[in-house]
Amino acid sequence: MNYSTDTAEAIALLKRLIAVPSVSRDEKGTADIIESWLAERGAAPRRLHNCVWAVADGFDPSRPTLLLNSHHDTVKPAPSWTRDPFKPETEDGKLYGLGSNDAGGSAVSLATVFLRLRTAPLPYNLVLALTAEEEVMGEHGMRAMLPELEKEGVRIDMALVGEPTGMQPAVAERGLIVLDCTARGVTGHAARNEGVNALYKALDDINRLRNLTLPKVSATLGPVKITVTQIEAGRQHNVIPDECRFVADVRTTDAYTNEETEALIAAEIESEAKARSYRVRASVIADNHPLVRGAVALGRQPFVSPTTSDMALMPFPSLKMGPGESSRSHSADEYICPDEIAEAIELYTQLLQNLDL
Repeated sequence: MNYSTDTAEAIALLKRLIAVPSVSRDEKGTADIIESWLAERGAAPRRLHNCVWAVADGFDPSRPTLLLNSHHDTVKPAPSWTRDPFKPETEDGKLYGLGSNDAGGSAVSLATVFLRLRTAPLPYNLVLALTAEEEVMGEHGMRAMLPELEKEGVRIDMALVGEPTGMQPAVAERGLIVLDCTARGVTGHAARNEGVNALYKALDDINRLRNLTLPKVSATLGPVKITVTQIEAGRQHNVIPDECRFVADVRTTDAYTNEETEALIAAEIESEAKARSYRVRASVIADNHPLVRGAVALGRQPFVSPTTSDMALMPFPSLKMGPGESSRSHSADEYICPDEIAEAIELYTQLLQNLDL
């Protein structure tokens, strides 16, 4: 297939990124490449840790601001790779390499569209941020990027997040809290029927959680989902355990905040329950938001994403849409099709040029 000049440059950039390892928290090499690539094209990029960002010409704080975001970090390559994960190879219309699908294809597509529209007279401000540490939601990724933008006077009103979705718009993601729960009892000799068995108390609480339904149900994400995934108790066979620890994986919705969800669950069990973090929050964008309406106008089909992304860290409406398929992410012999990148660039361009605010 013959590609436009800028699309061919995007594919070439992706090959350069694949060739440089960029596992989360070690992305300096790819950040350097992205920064230089944007600078060479006049975009005046800025750098924060291994995040690279740029603001389109004519920024006006009185207008709404749209963030184009994707990430350039990757997970570690799985042992089952049959190819060199850092050697970009094209075969049968597929470009293989670690991070090609998640989310290099989205990153280079959004960067290309940003350059296309950087000087265009749009009714909104355009900001590009290609961030690090997305795979671990680290402190030097989006968590640092948003405060930095605020400090620079760039207030984000909405975001288009590039992740592999087959260029279908993901309008929602569940949030997550991991609850560390502890049931306490009294130790004693197992043969003498002494003490209070913390393991039995934990089992009672686990059964409560298994059958617990919180009152509010999200219109988009449905009910909060609670799954107990780990349990640990006892030191030896003849001693009644005085402590039992178990872990609950809680997939949250926009019906409650993460803090509210923790409190409601904790009130239903005798065990102590404490969330490890509240930062992975549910994300839902309204059906009538301009980004959703624009995607639907292009024949795209909204859906609820089963995976999380940096949308969880964004306190403003965000839509997830990008080239590639989620099923290829974190898999051996990961790939993206150059044709998917070409399609993404054109669809992104149409969406942003026709965005009706």
